[in-house]
Amino acid sequence: MERARSLAIVIVVAALAGFVVPSPAPAQRTPNTVVLEPAPDIPGVITGGTLPEIVVRGLRSADDPLWIPNVGLIFTESQANRVVRLGDDGRVATFVGDLYGPLGMTLNRQGRLISLQTRTGYTGPRVIWPAGSERVIADGFDGKPFGRPNDIVSDRNGGVYFSDLGPRPTPPGALSPAVYYVPPGGAPIRVADDIARPNGVMLSRDEQTLYVNDTGGIHVHAFDVRPDGRLANRRMFATYVGRDGSIPATEAPVSNADGLAIDDEGRLYALTEAGIEVLSSGGRHLGVIPVWCITRRCQNLTFGGPEKRTLYVAGGGTLLRIQMVARGFGARAK
Repeated sequence: MERARSLAIVIVVAALAGFVVPSPAPAQRTPNTVVLEPAPDIPGVITGGTLPEIVVRGLRSADDPLWIPNVGLIFTESQANRVVRLGDDGRVATFVGDLYGPLGMTLNRQGRLISLQTRTGYTGPRVIWPAGSERVIADGFDGKPFGRPNDIVSDRNGGVYFSDLGPRPTPPGALSPAVYYVPPGGAPIRVADDIARPNGVMLSRDEQTLYVNDTGGIHVHAFDVRPDGRLANRRMFATYVGRDGSIPATEAPVSNADGLAIDDEGRLYALTEAGIEVLSSGGRHLGVIPVWCITRRCQNLTFGGPEKRTLYVAGGGTLLRIQMVARGFGARAK
């Protein structure tokens, strides 16, 4: 692991505009290049000209950053089977080790850190911290193991929603991609199975709506949340502008939409091939904050810092941070 350093840094100077037309945007940069682009001015969200800062680079992987009060910023290094903590000196150290390909994380209202494991034989959500509270929450559905759990969010009742992308293609007899809800102390419920590649999941501020990214399409979907945690009234919430340039023009477009975050005004922040796409609470496209995680597109993001005005972005062994005008939602860790 290296700290941020000058290494062929390319700063792309672009005209900044307050209005962004939501037209399809090309895929991000070539892998293994450092590209820092200034953000456009998005009122209430970010000041025009703001650049991302490279905080950490050179890890084996990096995903799902999460800010925990009195702990700070943690994120997963899945390929090293650990969760790491960012120190005040900018270095990382193991926060929780000996895991099984951890990806998405959430902090429930009881202060327990729940992590999705992806290694065969261990797939599913489990409590991994604090020490002494470890336990498996769920390891399968309908007598079958989960495929590849990806992203997770906890609700105020103590339940969790998580997406399961599964392997591609889905092996015969295996679970198909789906979204699950595990009520507190209960068994998992399959709440959505009609999204081809469910990825990022996020609850609205009032927890009446669940947003789900389709990484194999170009939309984010919204569902009404019922009192028992089940979902209803699926609808297309917004269309992303990010496009995977490797997809032939003769095939359906793909955004590779990944992680989601929400701010105190209910705006959604989604990582796609275009960067961070910002949506209003009503689904209006507000603009794109360009980001690139050196080895690949970025994968997940969270608000952090004492006032939750710093956006941390992780992917491909890299951690970035961006100073924001917007403040992250304060009633949940994410």
